[in-house]
Amino acid sequence: MPIRTLSKQIAFRYRSIDSATGVTRETAKKLAERLGVDETQAIHHALHELAVKLLPQYEADDGPLTAAQVRQIKKRIPQGGRRSVRSKLFETETA
Repeated sequence: MPIRTLSKQIAFRYRSIDSATGVTRETAKKLAERLGVDETQAIHHALHELAVKLLPQYEADDGPLTAAQVRQIKKRIPQGGRRSVRSKLFETETA
């Protein structure tokens, strides 16, 4: 079993009432029960959901493509001509 170091842990305090910035222990217990996990896992789950929602999920790129990069892409992809996409997601009426 891995040894935990105290320097990597934080104190977590529940709020006395539920609000937009925190929850009571009772609410955390209800969430954990609903999720089928313990309170710690419920907290990790909530933090993960918040991280996915608010933090970038990919590395920032180098900005816009250069003219040379655009030319390389156009060379590899046929240009011109008529293209259409058929979708089987929606029924269409024929006249």
